[in-house]
Amino acid sequence: MHAMQYELTLPADYDMGIVRGRVARVGHLLDDWDGLGFKTYLLRERGVHGSPVNQYSPFYLWNTVEGMNRFLWGGAFQRLADDFGRPEVLGWTGLAYEEGGAAGSPAAVAVRSRRRIPEGVELAAVMADAVGETRRLAGEDGAVLAAAAVDPRGWELVYFSLWELWEQDRPKAEGDVFQVLHLSAPGRGALPRGRQW
Repeated sequence: MHAMQYELTLPADYDMGIVRGRVARVGHLLDDWDGLGFKTYLLRERGVHGSPVNQYSPFYLWNTVEGMNRFLWGGAFQRLADDFGRPEVLGWTGLAYEEGGAAGSPAAVAVRSRRRIPEGVELAAVMADAVGETRRLAGEDGAVLAAAAVDPRGWELVYFSLWELWEQDRPKAEGDVFQVLHLSAPGRGALPRGRQW
């Protein structure tokens, strides 16, 4: 399992309806992408859910490297780069994945948290804690799914979770909150559950 995200930070006065319109037009194109666990089309709007920025930030979990590479090098990513400029693509190796109690519900919001792994800690213990945190997130009311991954180049953990609700019950996760515009999930059922090693 591989996690991937890129962030397109847009001007404060940018019409976010342009992003919504783009997702409405092209979001379905990955609904049957071979090798893709899921792609969440995520949006942050300045002043909404505490966001300081306007940002389009899709997040992916890939079942296969081949599917990810076909997306990046096969033309689909090039269209985004042509329209917005080529963003830095963040990548993490999968640590854990769990379906939540609301797995059958549509996701309304996503929460992503990135944390540095400090020097001098026992890596096995940190990774075991990440697996436990993924399990905890997935077990919270309203959780659709939860995942954790690590970038060993920069020693960074990322936690990602999808939630069905916002207004009635805030997600039980800390981090940046995104609106979910669309979810393409052709291989979500094939994502391995639990610890990834």
